[in-house]
Amino acid sequence: MGYDRPPAPFFARSRAGRCPRVRRVNAPQHAAPTTTAAEDAQAAAARLAELTGVEQHDVAVVLGSGWLPAVDMLGETVAEIATTDLPGFIAAAVAGHSGKIRSVRAGDRRVLVFLSRTHFYEGKGVRAVVHGVRTAAAAGCRTIVLTNGCGGLKETWSPGTPVLISDHINLTARSPIEGAEFVDLTDLYSSRLRALCREVEPDLDEGVYVQFPGPHYETPAEIGMVRAIGGHLVGMSTTLEAIAARQAGLEVLGISLVTNLAAGISGEPLDHAEVLEAGRSAATRMGSLLGAVVPRL
Repeated sequence: MGYDRPPAPFFARSRAGRCPRVRRVNAPQHAAPTTTAAEDAQAAAARLAELTGVEQHDVAVVLGSGWLPAVDMLGETVAEIATTDLPGFIAAAVAGHSGKIRSVRAGDRRVLVFLSRTHFYEGKGVRAVVHGVRTAAAAGCRTIVLTNGCGGLKETWSPGTPVLISDHINLTARSPIEGAEFVDLTDLYSSRLRALCREVEPDLDEGVYVQFPGPHYETPAEIGMVRAIGGHLVGMSTTLEAIAARQAGLEVLGISLVTNLAAGISGEPLDHAEVLEAGRSAATRMGSLLGAVVPRL
């Protein structure tokens, strides 16, 4: 059954000949940063030097989920501070991340060790995710070791297996670079540093790391996609930090700790607790690897 007459237009005029009043709602406005990312990093580095008594560091190490038990094997701790003691850092919000930064003496190297990181899925913005990397560069570091706990696609990689990152695929659809600065990512994960690691542990395998936004784990179908596009490792960190490190001129070494087989491979559900347990079980091996490699960087 049709209308007796056409329906009135959506913006029909009232009897007085005026359009009905439309209530305007203003979307909340987020204030633009008043400082640049580089200025934020310089401020944090200056405060870091003041609190640790170390004017300059040589190497930075970012410890991912499951890696904390290995930290004591890196070297002598000179100072330890909370990340929130430095401007621009956010309190740790993920189990397995302590919210601390250590200054460590490893041989003749001064090493800046981040015992936590801000993840993309925490919703704090990309600047917050890479602030630690930029602070390390501002503190004098020329090399950075990025570690993570991840899912592995090769069934021969049992939980507790370290794998060198040879390249990455960034599925966050974001970049830490602001503005028209075109940064080359060829050999982003240094082939020289991977070779150095193999001098310490010749059997180390390598693979392409794929970052998903998180915090949910991947579906079996997504893991199938990762295989198709050439990925071997999946996780929720690292790629944005690596890009920021390259932008800052740092040489990058990436090491993943396989904490579980990726979704759909083993048939078992995924759980963050097993990530931490795999780290505890592999602490001696991971600590020995870092303790041998870092003083040579």
